[in-house]
Amino acid sequence: MPLSNGRPHMALPGPSMMPDRVLQAMHRPAPDIYDGDLHDMVASLVPDLRRVARTDGHVAMYICNGHGAWEASLSNTVAPGETVLVPTTGAFGHGWAEMARGLGAEVEIVEHGRTTPIDPERVRAALVADKGHSIKAVLAVHVDTSSSVRSDIVALRKVLDEVGHPALLMADCIASLGCDVFEMDAWGVDVMITGSQKGLMVPPGMAFVFFNDRAAEVRRAMPRVSRYWDWAARAAPEMFYQYFGGTAPTHHLYGLRAALDMIHEEGMENVWARHARLARAIWAAGEAWATEGPFRLNVADPAHRSHAVTAAALGAPDGDRLRAWCRDEAGLVLGIGLGVGDPQDPTNSGYFRFGHMGHVNAHGILGLIGTVEAGLTAFDIPHGAGAMDAAVKALTAD
Repeated sequence: MPLSNGRPHMALPGPSMMPDRVLQAMHRPAPDIYDGDLHDMVASLVPDLRRVARTDGHVAMYICNGHGAWEASLSNTVAPGETVLVPTTGAFGHGWAEMARGLGAEVEIVEHGRTTPIDPERVRAALVADKGHSIKAVLAVHVDTSSSVRSDIVALRKVLDEVGHPALLMADCIASLGCDVFEMDAWGVDVMITGSQKGLMVPPGMAFVFFNDRAAEVRRAMPRVSRYWDWAARAAPEMFYQYFGGTAPTHHLYGLRAALDMIHEEGMENVWARHARLARAIWAAGEAWATEGPFRLNVADPAHRSHAVTAAALGAPDGDRLRAWCRDEAGLVLGIGLGVGDPQDPTNSGYFRFGHMGHVNAHGILGLIGTVEAGLTAFDIPHGAGAMDAAVKALTAD
């Protein structure tokens, strides 16, 4: 008899759980898009988005997903024939690189696999070798959602400064913003992108590109920028429609207003601390399971693990079997394995991911851990004991 009736728990690494407050804000008739309260509400979003990104810079809002944000960031800064350097730690670094190729850029990949973070010294070597400064931008994924690797963006800024290279530092924070600590201005990031559907707790469909004055100067020197992706009018609109290059995504905006209110009521530092502690509980459980049997966390060093998503493996076909049991029997939805590239497991059926981003709390995470342990037990998959005790200790530790 399935035990899945009741409210499901979405432990996907995006779209994340949406708060009732966000859903209720969206549940309303279509507003007047030409005048009135909507205009004032949208203007109020800009400073609060900056507060989340920790920047005094500019923000452009787009009706698109994260792939659209990739294209927007590149369209404003990299012309066809120019070069970008992409240190990769998973599928999404390669995705950003492919977007650059599609726009006519030359791409230099620094491959790191999917279990370790970006090595600043390998980036340094690539920049030093670029004697003519042909590299226009370094595209770095802060947290790669596929691998759950978290890289040190501050170290990349330091390398760029020490080498004296003029390339823009661009960060993909789609998985990390509002979950892992990120300080755009303090870390020296020139361009940052994110999406609505993860730490911002809003349905997929909006993306954001933050940029500083240095990146704005690069945009002004571009020979051509497509009218839709051009961030100039979106960041400093003379008329309301320019925020979005046309009709506003009205109901997403109402949801975003509610989500930002929730984030700032909690406090950004408290949001980060909550995600860190909940992540440590999942890691503690995973390390307990891994003491016996096939379970393993993808990233061995906790210092390089994301506080928003955790990739794990059981071996084929048990990853898929566990996900199906959790979903169908218990109402818990886990993320699929993504971008693994395992020749012994071409369908990634031995891999899965825990999403713990946005609207998450202790009882939700403890329920996730208990449900996964029940699934492991249901299939007689060998695993170490004491996962729940370890998670509780992690949650209650000072």
